[in-house]
Amino acid sequence: MTTPTITSLAPLLDRLFLEAEATRGATLAAVADLSDADRARMMRSKTDYADLYGRLKDVPLAVSRETGALLYMLARSSRARTIVEFGTSFGISTLHLAAGLRDNGGGRLITSEFEPSKAARARDNLSAGGLLDLVEIREGDALKTLKADLPDTIDLVLLDGAKALYPEILDLVERHLKPGAIIVADNADDSPDYLARVRMPGSGYISTAFAEDVELSVRIN
Repeated sequence: MTTPTITSLAPLLDRLFLEAEATRGATLAAVADLSDADRARMMRSKTDYADLYGRLKDVPLAVSRETGALLYMLARSSRARTIVEFGTSFGISTLHLAAGLRDNGGGRLITSEFEPSKAARARDNLSAGGLLDLVEIREGDALKTLKADLPDTIDLVLLDGAKALYPEILDLVERHLKPGAIIVADNADDSPDYLARVRMPGSGYISTAFAEDVELSVRIN
C-alpha cells in the first residue's frame, strides 16, 4: 500500500513546527517597540502592513498544526487540482496543500511571497519534501504576481498574507473560482472588510468562522 504523502512528511513538518514555535520570542521582539494600537493599525492598513511584515521577515509566521491538517483534508476531500495561496512564508502551509495535490494524483499550486528570503526557505522545504515540482512560487507583491496567468478554474484558495489585502486578492481570483471552490482565510478577524464581503447575503458565498483563527467560505455560484 502506498504511504500517503502527508504521512511521509511528518518528520519534516514536526521539525518545521518546532522551529516555528521556537521563534515566538523573536516575533515578539520584532514588534516590541509598537503599541497594541499601532500593531492593529498596521495589520489593517493597506499601506503600512509592508513595514510590519518587513519586521517579521526572519520568522515563519506559520499556520497552526491544526490548520495545516485542515488544509490537507480540504485539498483531499475536494479532490483539488488547482490551488492558489497568498502568503507562502517558510512553506509549512504550502507543504500541506501540495501533499494534498500529490495524494490526489497531481496538480498545480501557485503561491505568492513578498520576502525573497522566505521564498528561498520555502523552496528548500518543498524540495526536502519532494513537492517542489507541484508548486510555483511567485516572488513579490501578490497584487501583481497573482494578477495574471492563473488557472481557468481554481478549486481551493488559502489567504494567509497581509490581512488588509484579503479583499483585493479575492478580486484577483474570484472569476476563476468554480462553484464549490473553498476559501480558507487565516486570522480573518484582522480583515473585517473581507469578512463583511463573504458573509453578506447574496455575496455568492457561504461563510462561517470554522475555528478560532480560520474563516471557511465556499463559492456557491
